[in-house]
Amino acid sequence: MTETTTPIVEKTQTSTAARIGWAVLIVATLYVCYFSHLGAIGFVGPDEPRYAWIARDMAESGDWVTPRLYGKPWFEKPPLFYWGAALSFRLFGVSEAAARLPSAVSALLATLALAWLAFRLYGAETARWLLLLLPTTVGMIGFSHAAATDMPFSGMLTIAMVCAAVVLGLTRDENTPILPRTRWLALLLFGFFLGLAVLAKGPAAIILSGGAVFFWALFTKRWRDAFRLFHPVALASFCLTALPWYILCARRNPGFFRIFIIEHNFKRYLTPEFQHIQPFWFYIPLLIIALLPWTVATVSTLALWIKLARRPEPTAGLDVTQLLFLFFALFTLVFFSLSKSKLPGYILPSIPALMLLTSKLLARDITNSKYVKTLGLAAISLTGSFFLAVASVEVMRWRVTTQPKPFALMGLILAIVGSTSTVVCAARGKKGGTLLSGAAVVVAFLGCANPSFFHWLDSVVSPRPIARIVNSNQKVSNSVLCYRLRRGWEYGANFYLRRQLKEWDGNFSQSVLALASPDGTRDLRERKIPYTVLDSRCPDAMLVEIGKDEAATGQQGALSSSLIPAEIERSLARSLPRSGQAQ
Repeated sequence: MTETTTPIVEKTQTSTAARIGWAVLIVATLYVCYFSHLGAIGFVGPDEPRYAWIARDMAESGDWVTPRLYGKPWFEKPPLFYWGAALSFRLFGVSEAAARLPSAVSALLATLALAWLAFRLYGAETARWLLLLLPTTVGMIGFSHAAATDMPFSGMLTIAMVCAAVVLGLTRDENTPILPRTRWLALLLFGFFLGLAVLAKGPAAIILSGGAVFFWALFTKRWRDAFRLFHPVALASFCLTALPWYILCARRNPGFFRIFIIEHNFKRYLTPEFQHIQPFWFYIPLLIIALLPWTVATVSTLALWIKLARRPEPTAGLDVTQLLFLFFALFTLVFFSLSKSKLPGYILPSIPALMLLTSKLLARDITNSKYVKTLGLAAISLTGSFFLAVASVEVMRWRVTTQPKPFALMGLILAIVGSTSTVVCAARGKKGGTLLSGAAVVVAFLGCANPSFFHWLDSVVSPRPIARIVNSNQKVSNSVLCYRLRRGWEYGANFYLRRQLKEWDGNFSQSVLALASPDGTRDLRERKIPYTVLDSRCPDAMLVEIGKDEAATGQQGALSSSLIPAEIERSLARSLPRSGQAQ
């Protein structure tokens, strides 16, 4: 009796331990990839500070209908992100982490929804790999840490497509529904999340989901199933979610539909008016980067689908659920490739869809005993370690005196350890270990990130450090100007200084303080206008004093006590030894 029961008990214990181990690993991966270091660096680019300004204005003014930038209505994007960030500001205070929290939450919800669908359709193995691989892609990590509308749009649209799969009746064996008594709930949720996607970025959500379902129905001949999405419950849920804000905003702002629909949707797509001009193939290399370190696996998945599509009977043996998400990813890619205005975040919805297909393929290959499959998985897992090693070596070659080198050394060590583990697991035929090694490199790299590295990076890419110095004295904060700042740095300085900076008018009859770009200081030198660099820790937004009284034009160090009070002078003086030379 003992001999027959002991192996069963041991097997149960092992299975329980494995489940606990997977759960801990997945929770750690989701937290590290989506929520860690949200506020490590200041706002970057022109979008983050603008959107954060609008959200802060909503939180402070209580006007949740009309987005306002610098006191004027701003209709470039709908309000979903602004609402989330404003609520986050009220709960946690105004900070970069609070502004980026809606993107992180959206990424988490989309990942969990997609994993739930994978679990119901393909089992726990595919769901586990999806929960591990999707969060570790470059695209999901980057956009979950951005105070922008891209991740809320992608997240809500992905959840809507999961609900659409339930409504369409896609099942495990084509006979048993996923949720036997909840078709009405699926219809309600489909309309709700599609409405949220429209509130996140506009009518593009309807086009992307509708295009994917149309081509899916065209290919599978399941038009009757496709028309289920037009059920009155789904339509009512969508209208009640999306339309109230559009109607209310249009009533309060007569020019809303012209500005938002015509200029920021049709003109943005059909004309190059907004200057985001890129070649047709722009999104191909971008998608390759966004899918790292699992690009090789995704390419293998797409190659398999091309092989299946070339069969004499294309629909034979095809998984209709995977086909829906394949069309969703491809239609998104093609639709925005045809646009005259291209930005990286436009194709973000493709990433979760492609990773669902990839996870299914990898889960299948792990159960395949062929050695060549193990080698293929090893090559896939080594991709992340390879790029991390190359990037770390390049950083270590930089001639800098600040903090990135120790962090790069840590990255190089992680890449070497991860590569060694991957090769050993591949040699021993441990296919799960090969993938885990690749994912562990990404998670460990993010989780062990050195704060000093972010401090250095913050001074390179964000105006937050220089704004803190300026804000240390109200008099200086209210009088500082800007001179030829790039859009991103200007909007960032505006946010941190809580006002729209005025451009220096070129009058140097009296000394003024200004945040100047390298182009600005170059212009000052060419025009022989005397200036002194007071702080250059932010190379694209240096604090300079422009005026006649300085003897050494373009030199750094001498502080004008008439403009700089003692407390800010001491702060600047402490920063000068770490600053570089005048540009």
